[in-house]
Amino acid sequence: MKNLFAIIFSVIIPFMTVFADTFKQSEITLPAIEKVTADLSGKNPSGKMLMEKGIKQTARLWQPQDGTEDEFIRFCMDNYISDPSEKEAVFLKISDYMEAIWGNYNEMSLQLQKNVHEATGTLLKIDEQFAAYSPSTHFSDDMYANKLAFFITLNFPEYAQEEKELLGNNRLGWAYARLGDMFTSRIPAELQQAVTKANSDADVYIAGYNIYAGRLLDKSGKRLFPENMILLSHWNLRDEIKANYHKGKTGLNKQQTLYEAMKRIISQEIPKEVINSGSYDWNPYTNQVCLSGKIIAGNSENTTRYEVLLNNFRALKAIDAYTGNTYIERNFSEDMEVPVHEAEKLFREYLSAPEMKTVGKIVAARLGRKLQAFDIWYDGFKLRSSLNEDSLSSITRALYPDAGALKKDLPNILEKLGFTKERARYLAEKIDVDAARGSGHAWGAAQKGDHAHLRTRIPEGGLDYKGYNIAVHEFGHNVEQTLSLYDVDYYMLNGVPNTAFTEALAFIFQKRDLDILGIKNQSPEEGNPDVLDKAWSLFEISGVSLLDISIWKWMYANPDATPAQLKEAVARLSKEIWNEYYAPVFGVKDEPVLAIYSHILSYPLYLSAYSFGQIIEFQLEQYLQGKDFATETDRIYRLGRLTPNQWILQATGKPLSVKPLLEAIGGKREN
Repeated sequence: MKNLFAIIFSVIIPFMTVFADTFKQSEITLPAIEKVTADLSGKNPSGKMLMEKGIKQTARLWQPQDGTEDEFIRFCMDNYISDPSEKEAVFLKISDYMEAIWGNYNEMSLQLQKNVHEATGTLLKIDEQFAAYSPSTHFSDDMYANKLAFFITLNFPEYAQEEKELLGNNRLGWAYARLGDMFTSRIPAELQQAVTKANSDADVYIAGYNIYAGRLLDKSGKRLFPENMILLSHWNLRDEIKANYHKGKTGLNKQQTLYEAMKRIISQEIPKEVINSGSYDWNPYTNQVCLSGKIIAGNSENTTRYEVLLNNFRALKAIDAYTGNTYIERNFSEDMEVPVHEAEKLFREYLSAPEMKTVGKIVAARLGRKLQAFDIWYDGFKLRSSLNEDSLSSITRALYPDAGALKKDLPNILEKLGFTKERARYLAEKIDVDAARGSGHAWGAAQKGDHAHLRTRIPEGGLDYKGYNIAVHEFGHNVEQTLSLYDVDYYMLNGVPNTAFTEALAFIFQKRDLDILGIKNQSPEEGNPDVLDKAWSLFEISGVSLLDISIWKWMYANPDATPAQLKEAVARLSKEIWNEYYAPVFGVKDEPVLAIYSHILSYPLYLSAYSFGQIIEFQLEQYLQGKDFATETDRIYRLGRLTPNQWILQATGKPLSVKPLLEAIGGKREN
């Protein structure tokens, strides 16, 4: 998982795009705008339309404290650039300054959140307080105060999405357009800081949500897991369920027990005593807590999970008045550049496809039993699912006893993926490895000269297979982050269209984790297990993404809801989505499993990036067949931050769609 949220809210929030023409009355009158336009028209008659756009955007953002109307007119007359050569030279200077500013803000945030994100020892209250501080809080205010923001809006105005789509291969035009996205609203610093704090608090809450599996009891009151097994919710709980396929009745018992624990977390019936504590035995079936063999009265968590979610909602909703859009609209139409209704339509199209019943029957046949709710995580199509995870962990622990060993091996991993020795060294030297406090994430650099960070949980004794698998995923993010920063032609184009596109490369890397270890499938199955695996995985994450959107829509419809009301709504919404799309495949109703994802709390509306990422990954994998993986990865991820549609077209020559995957499952589909 790419840790973009911290970067987005410490650096990018001041620059959110607003597509509505107005969300407040301009302080500048129409006659003043017309006067400036008329006076400047002679300077650049061929660029009059863009000039008018810049004047209007500047007028809309101009407030009384910025000066009088006459001062606005004088500012525009003095600062408009009509000469294309001068404009390009100024643009390149601005890019250098922005790289310095964003890069240093990013490094400060990285250091301030280090103890929250890395396994540096006991987490103190002071660590949480510094992690909640955002160094960039006043940047937007400062840029408006010194009028640099207005200089940019006047000369590099915002492009509508349809205008961006027409830019094609005009790289400088794309770079100008991304600079134009920078200043389109004025958000008070205290609101930006509130968002940072709410997100940091959620990170701390989730990072400490460990279940001591060695103290879990099954239906009969027996312990099932190794004494020292600690599982972070939801990631490690899910991955342990995946690891227990092909382990007979014992494996099924473990999976059922873990799922019971998940349901207690969702309902908040889980006793506080068993969260991040190995002192108590806990039977999630009965919800009884035992201390030294004696049953004690446990105290349920009650609504803490939903309080965390509401805090993020309220902090983000407070910004709405300054952008003219809800956070849902900002996340999809502005950040992802995919309208939310289009995302929902795509997810529903896939979830309701008859091919899902086909895949479900294949999964049930492989399991030799009826499907259960946790089988949304069935992992049996992958080669690793038929291998002993303990044996895999023995290999990874020996290879990577600590973060330093993994860092040292990064060039070798890249060479195994097809990169030349020189290219592998170039990329790997720009990526550091840290032992994570939570499950892991990737944090990219924001200026050349700084390093990206690969973080994964590394227990005592070395990196187990779960941590290794996550590390390979995060390494894919790091490679994207490095390519799209260091090798993109214009700094303002650094990155990818949205987080789904970096998830795609992370998934592609992750799928090759056993290849990197030198483990090959010697007995390929009939059919195409890889397609079935991707189909089932997308089936799972599309429903979770739809739930994430539904929860946010509900919160906007009920902004004064209590945590208890939100808890009830999440339970209802998750079951409704399950009953509509999953019950016909699984044969069971009213399952809440979709609501377990920790992203819902600490990465608001991020889950859709995974769904789009898997769709993009499939199209990229299809395109990469028969081509040089490393060469094409280099080319594709140097495209930078185009719109999603333009990126996928320039990368693969085809538009984004779920139809290729559905056709790969069940044959040709009609358009």
